Amino acid sequence: MAGDWKLPWAGGCRCGRTRISISAPPLLASACHCHGCQRMSASAFSLTLAVPAAGFAVTQGEPVLGGLKGATRHFFCRYCLSWMFTCPEQLDDLVNLRPSMLDDHGWFAPFVEVWTSHKLPWATTSAAHSFATQPDFPAYGALMAEYAEKGARPG
Repeated sequence: MAGDWKLPWAGGCRCGRTRISISAPPLLASACHCHGCQRMSASAFSLTLAVPAAGFAVTQGEPVLGGLKGATRHFFCRYCLSWMFTCPEQLDDLVNLRPSMLDDHGWFAPFVEVWTSHKLPWATTSAAHSFATQPDFPAYGALMAEYAEKGARPG
């Protein structure tokens, strides 16, 4: 499966001082329309590529915590303050990467969109699945299986 995804991937922040590497296929691609993501991204929604923590590495620089400092940790480049990735609360085996941090990210497309109840009226995505809030936790298994089969991949 790794060949299908053309791994490994490299990426970095806007200034290039913090670099990352991805060596495992992503689990899910999504857009989040919640008010918190709107504010953190200064946009209509944030984009996320969920990757296994074992396949994620910071290869250069030392990201710092930013955003709301709590159980869910948001990491930023120390210098340019680009929001790079998030480690979700109680999901230590997962990293939510901002896909625009990848050097090659033009292939990315959200497969799922969440918190559409907070969506700005003009904001649309091509996501195959939409949820007013979050899907029930057990539903993620089927969503990840479908994404593994049908999700967008690097060209």
